[in-house]
This record gives sequence, structure tokens and C-alpha cells, in this order.
Amino acid sequence: MRFTSLIIELIRARPRLVVWLVVLCQAALWLLVALLLYRSPPGNLATVLAYGREYQVGTALGPPLAFWLADIAFRAAGGHMIGVYLLSQLCSIAMFWAFYLLSRAIVGRQQAVLAVLLTMTVTAFSSPGLEFGPEVLARPLWAMLLLHTWQLIGQNRRNAWFAWSIEAGLLLLTTSAAPFLLLLVAGFALATERGRRMLMSFDPLFALLVILVLALPYLIWLIRADALVLPPLPGTADLGARGMHWAALLGGLLAALAGIVLLVVLNSGWFARNPEDAPIIYRPQVASLARDFVYCLAIGPALFGSLISGLFDLDRVAGGAGVALLMSGLAVIVATGDLVQLRRHRLLRSVWATAIVAPALAVLATTIFLPWTGGREVTTSLPARAIANFFGDSFERRTNRPLQAVTGDAQLAALISLDPARPHLFLDAAPQRTPWISLKKFYETGGVVVWRAADTVGTPPPDIAQRFPGLVPEVPRAFEWLVTGRQPLLRIGWAIVRPKTP
Repeated sequence: MRFTSLIIELIRARPRLVVWLVVLCQAALWLLVALLLYRSPPGNLATVLAYGREYQVGTALGPPLAFWLADIAFRAAGGHMIGVYLLSQLCSIAMFWAFYLLSRAIVGRQQAVLAVLLTMTVTAFSSPGLEFGPEVLARPLWAMLLLHTWQLIGQNRRNAWFAWSIEAGLLLLTTSAAPFLLLLVAGFALATERGRRMLMSFDPLFALLVILVLALPYLIWLIRADALVLPPLPGTADLGARGMHWAALLGGLLAALAGIVLLVVLNSGWFARNPEDAPIIYRPQVASLARDFVYCLAIGPALFGSLISGLFDLDRVAGGAGVALLMSGLAVIVATGDLVQLRRHRLLRSVWATAIVAPALAVLATTIFLPWTGGREVTTSLPARAIANFFGDSFERRTNRPLQAVTGDAQLAALISLDPARPHLFLDAAPQRTPWISLKKFYETGGVVVWRAADTVGTPPPDIAQRFPGLVPEVPRAFEWLVTGRQPLLRIGWAIVRPKTP
């Protein structure tokens, strides 16, 4: 008698239940990691909140939607980061659900579950998912845009135009890579007969009108800020270095697919003893148009996104690794064939669970053990709330006013801007990046200048002392890390600039 595990039977009988279970469990896992281990926001999340507090139509960091939503979530949670972490995981849930609906329309319900399970092992969807920002918000929008693109091209559903136009407009308000992503979709539509037929109607004109209405404020800001020009092309002497940078970005994307590669290798027939006993997951035959759609939008964002970033020397893949690798799991399922044999499914289940939990264990190990090595600091171990409360309370006691602005060390200033008074972040080294406040206004409203103290006297660094002449430093304040280990205490030098206005 052939034995089939409960998981396989659930995939066959209740595919939607399996998707909801695994997606919600992953979201709960990362919320737990954030609540237990993160004493300060990861990545640039504090800066995202500082920018969102200003509600600018556009900033040097790009379109405004992600920054606005981050600030709304932060305020809705009573000034606690749990609101932003929850928003990040809601984006993850929405992305995987839209991706499941897209996969179901192409490979059927059962193999769509396998596509979701494979995609969840991509490391771009693990700890980086907590760093809410344009890249995280772009993921569900891109997934929904692809879903409705397939409904338009592959299923000829004209009623999907309205949702498609809304998603395209919101994507333009989310990430600077949106024009590149929309060009990929438009290029695929123009390359296919169905796509060209779809574009010959009046519906795309109405969709374009909706997109322009949504993106018009940001477009006006781009024109006023003279930001519609591309970065300068590299010179001949720089092409070698830019090519190596592109290769490094592309290699990083391939490394993020290690979980998928491992599962595919373990499920191959090379090591199977009794292949005829393997459970089989069926699907309807995939049309050539669907196959081309999946391959084009699985390879295009990763290949051209990394190429653009390498060419213009950007730090990350255009659109983010999550957008670039979203279709990777579905592409593997489509390439596998109409019948997917799950050989050694117990081993596959264990390896998949390990791939999901391993990034969380890596965060735990980094937080606990890295401070004992005397190496680099763990940024999420900074006591953000204690730092913000101390400097906010100190300024209010000295001036009888709530803290209005903070500047100096960009990382520390961004953390202090999370104080309940929500002071303005002022990047004094690059004031054009914070146009809502100037040096003159900073002296009028007053504020706090902070830096990392190198001694117990609290002497400000030369660049800060030059930009703020006559600065009188206070006694440095020491803060403990979440895990101190062999690290010295975090000493922050600071000075108060008293307000001049009555």
C-alpha cells in the first residue's frame, strides 16, 4: 500500500489552506523575531519614518507612498515599531496571495502551492521583509500588476484594466524603478499577438489617464526638482568596474535562490531509489503564451534590473531583489513539466522548513554571538527608544519646549527622530536631502546635535564643529547594547542649540 503524507494530501485537496497556513506562519515568525531581537529599526527604516513624517510629495529617496504609509502605521500603533513591522508582513501576505492567484491561473491550484512554497525560500523574502520601504511595498503591487496583466493578455478579461491602472499608478508612487518594470510588461505585450490586440482598444487610453492622475503630483515634483534626467553614463575607464559590480549584483540574486536550487536537486531523479512510488502533483497543460510570460518576467527584472544598477553604480538591484526574484518559483514549476514528482518528500519538507527558519536563526545568532567577537556592531541592538527618550526629555527640560529638530550623526539622528515629539531630521552634511528644514531654521527652532563620542569629554568631530561653530558639548551619554559582549558602551556626544524664536 502506497503511503502519502498529510501535507501532500492537503496540497491536493486544500491548496488555499496550505498557502494561508505557510504564509501566515512565516509572517508570525518574523514578527516574533522583530519583537524579541530588534531594539532599533533595521536597515534604513528609521530614515524612512523620518521622511514619512514630513509628507513630502517627493524626496531624494524617491516617490512618497511608502514613506507616507510607514508614518501612518507608526502613528496608528501609538509610536511603536510594531505597526510598521505589521505593515511589512501584510505586504508579504498580499504579495504571496496575489502570486498564488497568478500561479493558479497558469499551472493550476496544486502546482501553484508548490510555486509559493519554492518562492518563500528566497532569502530576499526573509529578514529584508521587515525593512519596510519602497522595495517592500513594491512587491505586492508588482505581484498584483502581473496577475492583472495575465488576466488581460492570457484570459482576455477587459474588466482587469481598472485594477491594472491603479496598481501601475501606485507602483509609480512607490519606486523609482517603476518605469523600467512597466516597460518590461509593455514590451512583452507588444511582442505577442494577443498583447498587441489588447492594446488596440480604447481601454489602455483610460488606464493611462488613471495612471497620470495618480502619478501627477510626483511628476510635477520631478519636473520642479530637475530630477527627470538619468544619472551620467560611465566613462570608458569605469566600464570594467561597473561590469564587476553588475556581476556581483547578479551573483547576489543567484545566491538568494540557493533554497530553490537545493530543493530541485534533492527532488531530482538522480538519487531516487523507487521513483514510481513518488507522489505526483498534476496540472493542466501550460500554453506557450503562459510559458513565455513566466520566463520573460522571471528573467527580465533580474537580468535588466541588475544591469541598470551595475551601469549606473547603484547599491541594489533596480526595484529590489524581491521584485526581481518574485517569479522564480513559478518559473521552476513551469519548467518541471505537467507532472511534478515529489521524491523523498519527507526530506524535502525538512529542507524547506530549514530554509524558512534558517534566516531567523541567523538573525538570532548574529544578535547574540557577534558582539562577543569584537567585530562590527549589530545595528538592531541599539537601544533606540532609550536614546530618543533621553535626548527628547533633555531638550524639553532645558528649553521648556518639545524637541523640534535633530542633526549630526545621520544614524543616531534618525533614531532620535522617533521620539514621541517627532522632531525633524536635519542632515547637516547634505542639507539638500532634507529640504523641509535648513540650517537657519534649525538655529531658530533649536534642536540637538549628536555624534559618536570618541572620548569621555565629548569633543565633537571636526566636520560637525565646523558646521556648528561655538557648539558647547555636554557630558557624553552612555547606553547599553541589547547584548554588550566585548563591545564598549555606546557613547553619544551631544549639544543643545537653544531656540532663538520666542
